[in-house]
Amino acid sequence: MRLCAQVISAHLPGFADVEYKDWRTLLTALNYRITDRITLCLDEFPYLAENTPALPSIIQSLLDNGDLKYHLILCGSSQTMMYNLTHDEQSPLYGRGNSDFNMHPIKLPYLQEALGVNAEEAIEDYSVWGGVPRYWKLREMESNLREAIDTHIFSPFGILYEEPLRLFKDDIKDTVKVSTIMSIVGRGVHRLSEIASRCGEPATNLSRPLAKLVDLGYLEKETPFGESPKNSKKSLYHIADPFLSFYYQFVIPNRSFIELGRFGPIDSLMEERFPGHIGYWWEHLCRESVTGNTISGITYGVARRWWGKVKLDEGWEDVELDIVAESLDHKTLLIGECKWTNGENGRLLTRRLQRISEALPFAQGKDIRIILFTKVTPEDNLGNALGPEDVINNTRC
Repeated sequence: MRLCAQVISAHLPGFADVEYKDWRTLLTALNYRITDRITLCLDEFPYLAENTPALPSIIQSLLDNGDLKYHLILCGSSQTMMYNLTHDEQSPLYGRGNSDFNMHPIKLPYLQEALGVNAEEAIEDYSVWGGVPRYWKLREMESNLREAIDTHIFSPFGILYEEPLRLFKDDIKDTVKVSTIMSIVGRGVHRLSEIASRCGEPATNLSRPLAKLVDLGYLEKETPFGESPKNSKKSLYHIADPFLSFYYQFVIPNRSFIELGRFGPIDSLMEERFPGHIGYWWEHLCRESVTGNTISGITYGVARRWWGKVKLDEGWEDVELDIVAESLDHKTLLIGECKWTNGENGRLLTRRLQRISEALPFAQGKDIRIILFTKVTPEDNLGNALGPEDVINNTRC
C-alpha cells in the first residue's frame, strides 16, 4: 500500500504523506483526491488478494456505490483466478467487470522489430522464445540466439531453467502430473492412448488434466482438415507454445548433462534436431499466415494439416499435407508444403502435391492452388513459393 501510494503521488503530490490503514481507505482517498479521470492498474492481483482476502469485497463496495471516479484495471498471471474473479457466482466481483483481456502471445512481426533481425532469424528466434516479451528481453541481452539459449535456458543458473514449473504453479495443483504429460508430448507422443500408456493410467484419467492444459494454452488439440474436433478419432496433442516445445524437447531429456556442465551431448542434439524444431514452428506460422488472409486474390478460412491414406498410381500411400485451407466461397482449395531447408526443387514439389490433390476425396470439384512455403526461393521455381518475409507480412495484425 505504501508503494502504491508513492506511485499515485507522481500524479497527486502529497498522496503518500498519509499512512493508509487498509486498501479501502487508500482507494477511497484516491476517489476524493482526483479531479480528472485517471486509470489505476493493480498488477499481480492474485497475490494481493491472497494476502488481503477482503480486497475483492472492498473493490465490490466501491463499484456498487456508483461514484468511482477512476478506471480500475486488475491484472494477474493466474488465468484461473483472474477468470473466476468476474465469472464465478461466488466471487464478490461477479458480473462487475466491463472487459476481460486474455493476453495472448504477441505476433511474430513484433519480435522481428524488437530484436532488429531479418525474417529468417526472426523465425528461428520465434521457435525458441515464442510471443512472450519477457523472453525477448532476455534474448536481447545476448549477441546471438545460441548464446541466449546457453545463458538463460541451458544453465542451472539461467532465469528460464525452471520456467515451466513456475508457470504451472499459478494455475495447476498437481504440477507433477501435468509436467509428466508435457514431457511425454514433448518427446513426440501425441495420441491420447499412447500418452495414457506412458503415464501408466487409463485414458479416461487424463481427460481433465489434458483439457486443463488445452484451456490454459499449454497444449493444443489438432484434428485433420475436414474433421470435427469433437468427433474425430485422429486427434493429436501438441505443445502449443514455442518456448515450452523447445524446453521439453531439449532441456528435460538433458537435465543431468546440463547440471554436470557436459555440453557435448547437448550440442550434438541441437545440431541434429534444432532445424526440425524450427521447421515445425515454421509450419505453424505458415498455417497462421494463410488463415483468414487473402493470397493471390482469394481469401481462405482456417488452415489445418491433413493426414491419411491416398490411392496413387503406386497404390495406397500414407500422406501428410502441411497446409490445407478452403476459400470462403468454398470453390478453391489451397494445398501447401512447408520446407525449412535449402536446395528444394519447386517443380518437383508442386507436381507431387498436384498428384496427391487429384486423389483427395474432399478436393473433387475444387479449384486447386498449390503454394510452397520455403526458407529460400526453391530451384526451378514456378512462381508459387512464399518465403519468410511473406509469412511475417501475412501474420501482421
